[in-house]
This record gives sequence, structure tokens and C-alpha cells, in this order.
Amino acid sequence: MNPVIQEITDRLTERSRATRTAYLTRLDAEAEAARKRGPARGSLGCANLAHGFAAAAEGDKPDLRAGVKPGVAIVSSYNDMLSAHQPYETYPPILKAAVRQAGGVAQFAGGVPAMCDGITQGRAGMELSLYSREVIAMATAIALSHDMFDASLMLGVCDKIVPGLLIGALHFGHLPAVFVPAGPMTSGLPNKVKARTRQLFAEGKVGKAELLDAEARSYHSPGTCTFYGTANSNQVMIEVMGLHLPGSTFVNPRTELREALTRAAGRRAVEITAHGREYAPVGRVVDEKAIVNACVALLATGGSTNHTMHIVAIAAAAGIELLWDDLAALSKAVPLLTRMYPNGQADVNHFQAAGGMQVLIGDLLDAGLLHADVLTIAGRGLDHYRSAPQLKDGELLWEERAEGSTDLDVLRPVSEAFSPDGGIHMLDGNLGRAVSKVSAVKEEHLVIEAPAKVFDDQLELLRAFETGELDGQDFVAVIRYQGPSANGMPELHKLTPPLAVLLDRGQRVAIVTDGRMSGASGKVPAAIHLSPEAAHGGPIALVRDGDPIRLDSSAGTLQLLVPAEELAARTPQGAPLTDAQWVGTGRELFAAFRRTAGPAERGAGIFALNGHAESVAGLTNGPRQ
Repeated sequence: MNPVIQEITDRLTERSRATRTAYLTRLDAEAEAARKRGPARGSLGCANLAHGFAAAAEGDKPDLRAGVKPGVAIVSSYNDMLSAHQPYETYPPILKAAVRQAGGVAQFAGGVPAMCDGITQGRAGMELSLYSREVIAMATAIALSHDMFDASLMLGVCDKIVPGLLIGALHFGHLPAVFVPAGPMTSGLPNKVKARTRQLFAEGKVGKAELLDAEARSYHSPGTCTFYGTANSNQVMIEVMGLHLPGSTFVNPRTELREALTRAAGRRAVEITAHGREYAPVGRVVDEKAIVNACVALLATGGSTNHTMHIVAIAAAAGIELLWDDLAALSKAVPLLTRMYPNGQADVNHFQAAGGMQVLIGDLLDAGLLHADVLTIAGRGLDHYRSAPQLKDGELLWEERAEGSTDLDVLRPVSEAFSPDGGIHMLDGNLGRAVSKVSAVKEEHLVIEAPAKVFDDQLELLRAFETGELDGQDFVAVIRYQGPSANGMPELHKLTPPLAVLLDRGQRVAIVTDGRMSGASGKVPAAIHLSPEAAHGGPIALVRDGDPIRLDSSAGTLQLLVPAEELAARTPQGAPLTDAQWVGTGRELFAAFRRTAGPAERGAGIFALNGHAESVAGLTNGPRQ
């Protein structure tokens, strides 16, 4: 093992000892009870059980009534509006048949919401986006709460959906959870062309019809968007954690191989219940080593900054206290091995063609950067994930891939890395702590020192761009009151095209915000997820127009260059919206979330660190004023 990776894992394990032990004690008690009683529904009273199979297909009723075969829950994010989730329409009958073939019985236990950040960018709905992760976790818990199930099949792909499903599943940690991907759509309009069209539109050089045509040619069919944003970062991390079947992540929808993998996932869910010989409860699969492996994969691929919050929240659900300090230390030890848009022009289909997850995992294992001795749904050991699935005469087989990457412009071994450190850097300074995605930023833009231009809303910045107020000058755009307690921490990706225009004109510009950028954050240098946020009196609320700010993503520093005594004499400016103002698009329903959300560096969630008596928010900020 790489000594740095091992040291961070040991530190994480020691820090989490009390909460992880409490979590596993509950898990083991539930697992032992499951082994003794048989399938879970056997503990139900007659009226309870009758309700549980009243609507079942006639062929399943005898099995559900008998209480002998393991029960498998299907929890799905299906809807037919969103391309990533539309393929799941056909999965339940396929999975039910596969579970039945393996000796179990499956039921569709519940659906979870799936909202699209691509649709809600720059709109009020985006202010519900991060909170939707918590809603999905709670919806997952409701689906699993009926004591009917011995394993689960989790159907989800995108930004908050997969973290929410996993957080919910981890609160039923004694149940195995097999995540079933839908795969990416085939490649459409090249990302470089799409990005250029967006910038031309921002400059007024093309109209809405041309822009819409470019977007529609890019996002054109069922499947996940093909750029390497949060959705596809989800998929990489879930496979490296051992919760996907090996090699199933980036197989396109509506292919024979995709359906074969879906069937195999159903069968595997039965094989790894407490009543089989390969019991793999999700709470044991997701341990300290798996969390570190997920972080390594995120950094090695230059993945989405959103996961600096999601992986912290996922770890907390398993009783593991992951800190940004751990991510900062890992980033220095993990090289950047991929170039996928926005960190390059390739998409995930090109990554898959170059060797995909099997080559990535194999190279990281060989370099000692991943823990091999882990439990996965495929069995003990991450070496299972060196193998790629394929169909031979209609039979699904896995064969270890002997060759390395076939396209070194997209995927490289550790010995030929694109960069010696990871694609995400953690920043620290007198403004607080923040995250910077550097994999897509040119080296000459990694350091900027310029006057602040302060905005309390992203629309203010967009108006300033449209009226020419930002032309011909260097500046650091400070967008505050965008944190989880202020307005749900919306993504500010809509700011990227106009600021990229200014960057291309030769201006030096950057972003500092307590909000988020998209997982597709691009070439504009940015310090995001700033914590503490303005709504909690963070120093960002003290910044004034013209204050010099130095953002050094290479050194990992973020400094407001104002004397300490002057800062101490200042009072915060601006304010988040009140509950009375924060209305429309259902936002008023989430006011309680705003008041209880923890800071970004603690996962920006509302749930307790599992095994700890206090809430995440209570351990850090306390209630928002």
C-alpha cells in the first residue's frame, strides 16, 4: 500500500472508532437476528404480511406467504422526463424474473424523486437540489421500512440520487444493496462544440435556436449525460466501492450486454443475503477502506466537486467521520489519470473504449493506491474489478483485462499521469475553507490576485456581464449567501459561460462562493463550498467591493488581503432571504432544512453522524441565526 493512503486510512479508522463501532454493533445484531429467523417477512404478523403480498402477482403470492425465499426490494428513481432515469422503466420485470430464477422474490418497494440540475440551473428549483439528497435518503428508508426484505436493488444514476439511495441503504446496513446502473447515452455533439456554442450565445453571437439545437444534439437520447460531471463521478465511485457488478458502470442502455448485467444484478442480490453463503451487507461493504478507495477514484479522475460533500455524508451514514483534511492529504498523493470533459474533450464513452473502469482500477491497485482487501458485492477483494463483462454465445462472462489503456489522451497509467496530484484541491485561509477543481484550469490561471466584485445573487453577476460592467478588468467574483443554510446551496454553473468569455478576452477572473458549481465546472478558477458560509457569519460576509483577494489553487490558499484589525472592525453585509421571501417552486416546504443544514465540509446534510448522539449541524454551526 502507498504509505500516504495507508496513513490516511488508519487516521480515518481511529477517528471513527467510536461511531463506527456503535454502527456495526447495531448492524451485527440485526444480521444475527436475520440469520436466526430466516427471511425478514417471517417476523410479521398475519395481518401485516397479508398487506405485504395482497397486490403481488399470483405466481409470487405463494412464495411471499410461505416466507422461505429471500425478499428483495427494488427502489427506483425512474421517471420518463430525465434521460438518465428513463431506462429504468423496463428494469422491474427484468429484475423480478432474475431474482425468481435465483431463488428469491422481488417487489417494487418504492420510488425516489430524481431532479435534474441540468434543467434547474439558474432557476428557483435549483435551490431544492441539494436538499433532494436528504429526501431521497428518507424515501429509501420508507421503502425499506416494511420488514419485508433481505436485500435491495438500488436503481439510480445522477447527482443527489445515488448518494441519497446509499445514505438511506446504510441506515439498513445489515441488508445487502446492489446498485444497478442504466449507463450513458451514446456520444452526441462534441463537448468542445457545445461549450463554444454556449459562449457564443453568452456573447450574443448566436441565437436561442442555435443554442437549443446544440444542446439537443448533445443530450439526445435515454441514458446519462456523457460529460464527466457528478452523475458519472457517482458511477465511478460506486463501482470502486464494490457496489456495482464489475464493469457495469458505462455500458450503454438498450444493449444486450446492459440487459444481461441487469439480470445478473438481480441474481446477485439473492446470492449475498444473510441466508446465502456470500453475505455482503452494505454496511460492511462501505467501510473505511471503501471510503478511501472512493476518494482516490474521485481524485484520480478529476471528478465532481459535489462529491467533496456527498462522500462525507455517505461516510457519516456508515459511522465514519471523513474530513476535508483527509481529501486534501489524498489529493497530494493521487495522480490525475483521465482527461474527460470538462477536463479534456473526451466523454465517458471514450473513457470506456480506452479501457474504462477495469484499466483504471487495475492501475491504481498495482500502484498501491487502492485497498485491495475489501468486501464487494462481487466477492472479497477489489481484484474482481479488474475483469470486464462480455457476452459469449449469449452467456455473460467476466474476463480479466490484460492490456492497458488504448488511448493515452483519455486514460493513462500512474507512471504516465497527466498530473502528479489529484484534480481537486482543498483551500484554506482567512476566508475559510473551500474546494477548487483544478483539473480543467490552465496552469497560468491557477493563481490570481485581483479586486473583489461582490454579489449576493448570481443574477446580479449575470446582469453586470450583460451591461458590460465587467469588461476590461481583472476581478474575483464573490457570490455569497449561496450556502446550504442560506438557500440550499444551488449550483452556479450558469456563471461559467459569461466568465469564460471574459477569460478568453484576456481578463483574469475567478469565483469565490459559499455555493456550488456544477460537476461540469470548467476552466474558470473557482473556490467553492466556502465554509463557514455567509449565513453563519463567515468571513465572506465581510468582503467589500475592491478588497484584494488572492486565490492560489496550487498552494491551496485563499486569502482576503485586508489587515486583520480592519476586518475585525467590519460587520457583515447582506443577508440570506427570510422564510417569508424564500417562497415559490415549493421552496417554503424546505425551510426546516435550511435551519438545520450542516456546513459544506461536514456534508451539508441534516442527518446525524451515525453512531453519534448529536446532529451534524449541532457538531459544527449550530442553528442558523
